[in-house]
Amino acid sequence: MAYSRRKKFYYVYIMTNPSRTLYTGLTNALERRVAEHKAKAIPGFTARYNITRLVYFEVFEYVKNAIDREKEIKSWTRAKRIALIEAKNPKWDDLSREFGQPVKLLTPPAAA
Repeated sequence: MAYSRRKKFYYVYIMTNPSRTLYTGLTNALERRVAEHKAKAIPGFTARYNITRLVYFEVFEYVKNAIDREKEIKSWTRAKRIALIEAKNPKWDDLSREFGQPVKLLTPPAAA
């Protein structure tokens, strides 16, 4: 009997607060982890500084690649991390607002 394994993904993400304090992290469950930050469920830096807005993330198939990328981003200057965010999210929108929403698929135009 064959079974299908659900593919696992890893996420490197950047979150912020209204003062634009930055936090870079890694998780295998982005929606859950962001919810933990928003609920301040885990004591520490993000709870203390009210880090609740997801402003950037990348998806990886292999955990090693995600770990390497997280280390790379954490080694950057603040200015370089801001440039990374603003290249994809210039308004610093909370990207987690889309969580739980239905996926909107583009419908091809009707054939003439």
